[in-house]
Amino acid sequence: MLRPALTIARYTLLEAVRNRLGWVLAVVVIAAVGIGGFLGELALTESRELQAALLAASLRLFAVFMVATFVAASTVRETNDKGTEMLLALPMPRAAYLLGKLLGFCLLALLPALVFGALALCFTPAGQAALWSASLLCELWIVAAFSLLCALSFSHVLPALAATGGFYVLARSAASLQLLGHAQGGVPSFGQHAITVGVDGLAALLPRLDGFTRTEWIVYHDGAAADLPPLLAQTVIYVALLAAAALFDLYRKEL
Repeated sequence: MLRPALTIARYTLLEAVRNRLGWVLAVVVIAAVGIGGFLGELALTESRELQAALLAASLRLFAVFMVATFVAASTVRETNDKGTEMLLALPMPRAAYLLGKLLGFCLLALLPALVFGALALCFTPAGQAALWSASLLCELWIVAAFSLLCALSFSHVLPALAATGGFYVLARSAASLQLLGHAQGGVPSFGQHAITVGVDGLAALLPRLDGFTRTEWIVYHDGAAADLPPLLAQTVIYVALLAAAALFDLYRKEL
């Protein structure tokens, strides 16, 4: 099963190269540096910190958007072109197809993580940049796995991207919603209590993406090596769960 999975991963990467994603990354880096420098010059104080914060946030968002878009578009295009049916008709398990696609997308996520991590070296020490880059890679792997699940389930780019965007926003803001829910004074009404319980349940199910790729690591250099193991554990758990859900959806489909 490993050999066909590696072949599928290789062709997934070749597709990304043919779509000139490297040139897109270069343009985004130049634009982000230019905009960050311009806004930094407008700041009266802490212009370098402001520039670093804006650059880190914008690069993280672009990396997430690029990976989610490519995963959804590539998977849906392959489905519409009957490429998925052709591959699944070959004498190999469907798990090999899914593993190959997921592996290819995860390898693709290395490109923005490494490029943007190298750019972060302009604002932060090497250890902080490496921590930020590794965290970004973990975040992109979770997004890629969820986008693949949505693309296989919906078979359309727009619903898959909408679902991925909603998942990402909720995972990023669940902790803040919890704080707002528990900060209400007085005796909560039944409706408020139900909303609070619902938010707590949602936060328990979603990955804590607010702890990934923190901008303060770039600005204030307060990241530590101990911050990485919990992020790696979350990544392994959620990528495995999302891959299992995608595999279940793939096996229930009829050719």
